[in-house]
Amino acid sequence: MSVQSRDPRTGQVNGEVPDSPPEAVDAAVSAAAGAAPRLAAVAPGERAGWLRALADVLEENRQRLATLADRETALGEERLGGEVTRTANQLRHYAAAAEEGSYLEATIDHGGEGSPDLRRVNVPLGPVAVFGASNFPFAFGVLGNDTASALAAGCPVVAKAHPAHPLLCTELRDLAVAALTGAGAPEGTYEVVHGFAAGERLVLHPAISAVAFTGSQSGGLALWRLAASRDVVIPVYAEMGTVNPLVVTPGAARKRGAEIASGFVSSYTLGMGQFCTKPGLFLAPAGAGLVEAVAGALRSAAPRGWLLTEAIAEAYASGVERLAAAGARVVARVDAPEAGWAAAPALLSVTVADLTGKPELLTECFGPVALACEYADLDELRAVLAVLPGSLAAAVHAELEEEELFTELVSTLSRTAGRVVVDGYPTGVVVGWAQQHGGPWPATTMPQTTSVGAHALDRFVRPVAYQNAPDQVLPPPLRDGNPWRLPRRVNGRLVPAAEEER
Repeated sequence: MSVQSRDPRTGQVNGEVPDSPPEAVDAAVSAAAGAAPRLAAVAPGERAGWLRALADVLEENRQRLATLADRETALGEERLGGEVTRTANQLRHYAAAAEEGSYLEATIDHGGEGSPDLRRVNVPLGPVAVFGASNFPFAFGVLGNDTASALAAGCPVVAKAHPAHPLLCTELRDLAVAALTGAGAPEGTYEVVHGFAAGERLVLHPAISAVAFTGSQSGGLALWRLAASRDVVIPVYAEMGTVNPLVVTPGAARKRGAEIASGFVSSYTLGMGQFCTKPGLFLAPAGAGLVEAVAGALRSAAPRGWLLTEAIAEAYASGVERLAAAGARVVARVDAPEAGWAAAPALLSVTVADLTGKPELLTECFGPVALACEYADLDELRAVLAVLPGSLAAAVHAELEEEELFTELVSTLSRTAGRVVVDGYPTGVVVGWAQQHGGPWPATTMPQTTSVGAHALDRFVRPVAYQNAPDQVLPPPLRDGNPWRLPRRVNGRLVPAAEEER
């Protein structure tokens, strides 16, 4: 068996990559298990050097990688080149997060007067299986956020290549292994396997300690159930697609309705709607003309392009049909290119009664389609918000003079979304220390975690406490001399590393 690489613009075959046989998967995981204790013992600053080496090799091969990725994704070399740069910057961000060391949460209570000496620190889980996304072949692919944060946390990674871009995954694997080896990382730190069966075997392998996934709800839940069937159940950190709502208040509609409509179209059709943060539901006050404005903006923009795979294109077409069958009415549609896996961007309208009575309208349709709904008053708006499922992000456009409503909406949306965007659009996800890219079920399987930003490392560690242990047997972060120079909480007080050095 093999995985074919195909050009979405034409459907033509670029090449193929053989599936990884069972023995290759087992060898990759065994090597990762052998490397795990060594990665855990390495100071975070040293692992940071490995991540920076990966960033450097990506930038050195930026154009060649973008060209290869474009053949498999049709996302355009300009966007993909920018994504290579973004991914390099992500790797450097996770290097800095590892080096800073607060993710370890080193905590020391000296005890005394009958109380024991207690010291607590986060330790790496062990080998992590990473399933990359189709829509961001670099930033969320086999060297994306999940891989970078797992390596930063001290966990070796075995990544499952995505069938949408197998040639790119192979090239990234070769570059990464060479860069990691050159930077001094142990053998087994990183590997890539191919094929559906290889992915299943990976999740079920007893040496795998956690799974990270970015993709569809069906794919994420399948992995979640598979991991739960193991004799030793492991966590699955699945970031899945959702319907991300955007709410427009009456004041915002009056002052800048046309601007909001245009921005909404740009956001939900960006990348042909193949973003997990695509705003899929537009809620606007009745009588403001915003639905018509969105339809006009869609016709004017006339976005044209292709979806990543044949299966995604078929799912998009059937998804639009499913929405129409549930009562959604087509307001505007743009013709698609004739060749390849093209998609026709569309805007559909629904009523408040539809949204509150038909749950199937609130399931994601991956691709360039959005639902628009007008609410007659705040009670209708509240009724819709009350039935929204968990989402990765939500947006609200409001005016400061609507303070009471503004505050209510931000508070309400924060209960069902991992990130609330004010006067903006959710499709951009900044990689930073304060980022939250996750959300309540069914947006993710672990709503208390994030797959982007410094706190993404938290997924791949667990706390261990040591009681009355001699200094020389403690992990370095807990020793009296603080050899790794980390920030620590000592007897309840947060002590910066620099202060301990004085």
